[in-house]
Amino acid sequence: MSTLSFDFSGRTVLVTGAARGIGLEVARSFSQWGATVYVVDFDKAALDEAGRDAGVRTIQADVTNTEQVNEAVERVVSETGSIDVLVNNAGILRDKVLWKLEDSDWEAVMATHAGGTFKFTRAVVPHMRAAGRGRVINVTSYSGLHGNPGQANYSTAKAGIIGFTRTAARELARFGITVNAISPNAATRMVESIPEDRRAEIVSGIPLGRFAEPSEIAPAIAFLSSDEAGYITGVVLPVDGGLSI
Repeated sequence: MSTLSFDFSGRTVLVTGAARGIGLEVARSFSQWGATVYVVDFDKAALDEAGRDAGVRTIQADVTNTEQVNEAVERVVSETGSIDVLVNNAGILRDKVLWKLEDSDWEAVMATHAGGTFKFTRAVVPHMRAAGRGRVINVTSYSGLHGNPGQANYSTAKAGIIGFTRTAARELARFGITVNAISPNAATRMVESIPEDRRAEIVSGIPLGRFAEPSEIAPAIAFLSSDEAGYITGVVLPVDGGLSI
């Protein structure tokens, strides 16, 4: 866990796809930095474990379901009075070369990554506008910036998140809401699903010679969520050990 110290006392943070991996480490870090943290995931068993392990509040919801998204946001606001930080982290993989991709593979990945990011952002904006401030952090990917064989669906969704981030940043700046993205390269369950020879190839191209630990991603998200980052919006911050150089 990072030794950096941020102060999010009195702030409410909602992190999607947070029952494990980067999302869980981000949620745990915000909790240690004083925030009231809600984690959203569709996996109830993993959510229950995350709640016990990280001391956060949990909401079972499908980020592709508009009704469930709206209910999750309304619950957070009713219990805490605000949502100060939204971290859109939820994601899935359905990797295949494009000529083997089925419609369901494409649609599920697009709906989770791009659709979930859009739906949660749309749901929190009225509350952030009323407060006159807010932070939205979207998780994109190296694949969204550069493409990756076998990930036409994932790369398209992550590239879409970059376009969404920059557009939302322009639209929401006048309300005191910043919208930024990070492009992480961490050792998560998604990375573990990559064939070993392909993982070794990726590592060989990382100047720092390794994947990040999920806990190393949290400080970057925290900085973009902080008061000190109030003049930063519309950026994509690579947290990838130099992979994108």
